[in-house]
Amino acid sequence: MRILVTGKDGQLAQSIHSITALYTAFDFIFKSSSELDITNYQLVAKEFKKNRIDYCINCAAYTAVDKAETDAEKAYNVNVVGVKNLANACAENEATLISVSTDFVFDGNSNKPYLEKDFTNPIGVYGKTKLEGEQLISKLLVKHFIIRTSWLYSEYGNNFMKTMLRLGRERDELSVIGDQIGSPTYAVDLAKAIMTFIEIKETNYGVYHFSNKGECSWYDFAKEIFAQSNIEIKLSKITTEDFPTAAKRPKYSVLNSSKIEKSLGIEIHFWKESLKQAILNLNEN
Repeated sequence: MRILVTGKDGQLAQSIHSITALYTAFDFIFKSSSELDITNYQLVAKEFKKNRIDYCINCAAYTAVDKAETDAEKAYNVNVVGVKNLANACAENEATLISVSTDFVFDGNSNKPYLEKDFTNPIGVYGKTKLEGEQLISKLLVKHFIIRTSWLYSEYGNNFMKTMLRLGRERDELSVIGDQIGSPTYAVDLAKAIMTFIEIKETNYGVYHFSNKGECSWYDFAKEIFAQSNIEIKLSKITTEDFPTAAKRPKYSVLNSSKIEKSLGIEIHFWKESLKQAILNLNEN
């Protein structure tokens, strides 16, 4: 069984890489954007043919939410054209595509956790391109899993947890947004869920949500990071209006992950529990 993982340098692909020893029955091929440009169909088709790919886990994405507002073409190329190319290559080679999407496909006007079937209405370029990528996959390929996740962090790459830990060492006080609510997701937990789809040969294709259990604001998340790391810092809560950004963020983007738990027979950890593991792993590394 050959598994192609795109976006090798990102935190999710690195998280998958960190657990490959648990899956000795599979052959993993990790590719960065410089090694495989997913926006070039010829290169993608060649890669699939050469290595006889069975599964493609697409971790490649344009995720610079604010930059996407002025760099819409690049965001579109990666999140739409790139995804279309992978879907077409999977269809031609009878491979299964597992593509990672985002809570940003929702507008954040809900007051209860989003289900997979809920109405999508992205409020920025990033969310719009990710949703368009989702729609193309559904149209072009039967054998696919789209996994929407939120507030991804890990000991790898750049993310909120690592930024807070760095700022906690550099500063005495910090202001963090307290009126955006979501579910922090540990990328290693998501990586294990993705691998479960492959391990159990799941065929109930479609859209799934995966985030750690519970919900919090960015302020609550930061507070917990500092508490678990024994960092003393003066933390202030600010509003979205106090910290204007180029792209609008959903005010509420908690995902309901009960479908994936039921389908895969897994139990998702509470976010504080997973954060503890991530900090422990980061310190060990």
